[in-house]
Amino acid sequence: MKAHQTEREFMQQVADLARLHGWRVAHFRPGRTADGGWRTACQFDAAGFPDLLLIRDDRLIVAEVKVGRGKLTPEQNEWLRAFGGCGATACVWRLEDWQEIVELLEG
Repeated sequence: MKAHQTEREFMQQVADLARLHGWRVAHFRPGRTADGGWRTACQFDAAGFPDLLLIRDDRLIVAEVKVGRGKLTPEQNEWLRAFGGCGATACVWRLEDWQEIVELLEG
């Protein structure tokens, strides 16, 4: 693992590991707008939706992926609390959590 990864690289590494262990993985990428900005097409309460949804058998993991000093927004916190309240495993994953991520996805 590289010491200095982008969030995108780290998320790809997590997704590759998850798929290797039989997880279905979803991530919704933003698209470029005409004015050069980035937007993810979504409606209603989607702001802050977790970066990754992983499902295998009867297990659901939702994860927000952060690198460096990245912090959760209030909306991201709300989504993680909501998923956790429904019985999903809700995580914030950082580079230093790699061993924990491996153990969770292998199990």
